[in-house]
Amino acid sequence: MAKGVMTIAEQRDKDIRKITYEIVSEGRRLADKLGQEQIAVLLGADIKDKAGQIAQYGSDKVIVADDPRLEKYTPDAYVEVISQIVKQYEPQILLLGASAQGKDLSARLSARLNVGMAQDCTRFDIKDGNLVAIRPIYAGKAYATVTYSDESLPQMATARPNVMSMNEPDSSRQFELIDAEFNLDDSAVKMQMVDVIKDEKAKIDLTEADKIVSGGRGMKGPENFKILEELADLIGGTVGASRSAVDAGWRPHSDQVGQTGKVVSPNLYIACGISGAIQHLAGMGTSKIIVAINKDPDAPIFKKADYGVVDDLFKIVPALTKEVKKMLEA
Repeated sequence: MAKGVMTIAEQRDKDIRKITYEIVSEGRRLADKLGQEQIAVLLGADIKDKAGQIAQYGSDKVIVADDPRLEKYTPDAYVEVISQIVKQYEPQILLLGASAQGKDLSARLSARLNVGMAQDCTRFDIKDGNLVAIRPIYAGKAYATVTYSDESLPQMATARPNVMSMNEPDSSRQFELIDAEFNLDDSAVKMQMVDVIKDEKAKIDLTEADKIVSGGRGMKGPENFKILEELADLIGGTVGASRSAVDAGWRPHSDQVGQTGKVVSPNLYIACGISGAIQHLAGMGTSKIIVAINKDPDAPIFKKADYGVVDDLFKIVPALTKEVKKMLEA
């Protein structure tokens, strides 16, 4: 009989990704509703010491698959090992993060396990003992409710980053550390990670950023985003954009913040020339501090902002950058 909520942890260079803590926390809530245990699975090399970091967010057990061939994400190896663990423990629910890696892995894993999957979900619940998943459809204009059946197990889904609330970490939490039992035949691994070459110009991922400076239609053109980039670099942040700025071709889609882009939750979000459409607010509304700069005093963004500046962003942003430089040089 299938039992428990299993979450697949994500690590990069032995650093546990934030999305892991989010899905473990959500997995804990679902497990409590079912009266079952929450099990986390971690793959990597020499990574057992990270199990406690994961467990403190709500895991009863952490299964670690430790193997040099699992040091970096390789689809064939990860799918093979995780599918073996899933078949061994038979969880009722299987959750992954909807990160770039999670989307790739979940699609392959769904096919291997021959089960359906709801992708990029924003909310979960339990009804009649089964998983219920809520996910946006039609470019965020509507939401679909996906109800699972106990005839197809595990009930599999991915969670959108920065949407699920994280539990307060409990370093005193007791958990069981389990060495995974698996058989990874080299012949089953058709793809190998040879090397990772990082783009020197690559910026911080929006979903992981602590500070974000975003621009909208008020930027008036792609060339003006330079002033936002300068400010973002100074404060150790990254640049985002509204959908209208992306649709205008001023920024790539990877920079888009909002319901149809990336959902972010930084400590500081500075919105420049962004009116505040519902879809954009849904993508950054959980930011700890929101600063809005806009000439229109009636812009909806001000209702969400902690601090608002009604003025020309082309005057305010350079002045703010100048003051930040003074503070850093002092």
